[in-house]
Amino acid sequence: MNKIVFSISVCLSAAVIFSSCQQDKKLPFYGERHAETVRDASGAEKIDTVYQTIPNWSFLNQDSVVTTNTVTDGKVYVADFFFTSCTTICPTMHRNLMTVYNDFKSNPDVMFISHTIDFKYDKPSALKKYARKLGVDGPKWQFLYGSKDSVYTLAEKNYLVAVGEDSTAKDGYIHQGYLVLIDKDRRIRGAYDGTKEDQVEQLKKDIPLLLAEYKK
Repeated sequence: MNKIVFSISVCLSAAVIFSSCQQDKKLPFYGERHAETVRDASGAEKIDTVYQTIPNWSFLNQDSVVTTNTVTDGKVYVADFFFTSCTTICPTMHRNLMTVYNDFKSNPDVMFISHTIDFKYDKPSALKKYARKLGVDGPKWQFLYGSKDSVYTLAEKNYLVAVGEDSTAKDGYIHQGYLVLIDKDRRIRGAYDGTKEDQVEQLKKDIPLLLAEYKK
């Protein structure tokens, strides 16, 4: 797990730096990509780049309602992985993310998704209590619970965030505090260390930049 954490940290940290240098341009794409031959409206063939996307998912939210990826259809959203009993990076990460939430609370094109990695304790009732304590009410910020395999696979394979159980860790789990920015086509467009205020401020700047891409 340590090797995974290190490799993903290096990859995402480099991408954050690259993102911060692209203020007047489109945000970069993260993850795997491949070339694909497609036909345009006239029928002519061309080579197009297909980027990694977030797959379909289905979890229980803080209101014990089955929630799927359709809630983010047509929206830009920020995703992260946490657990309610975390005493290390989660409090700082979500305190910082709360400032982003407040900035975009009235924007219908922006959502927030938090996946718990504590499959033993963080049932919907625990997530609801956590959301209320944080000051979140309503569907704009979804706190999601699922099985270990489904959440951990989604984190590491699709969001490129390392998570896991670790008996030697202070709270029994390890995870990265990245806030992952996803576009309306489910592609990863940014990753920001939620424990660092400067990177959270960069996220606040990048969300409008990403939204602007869909107005052109």
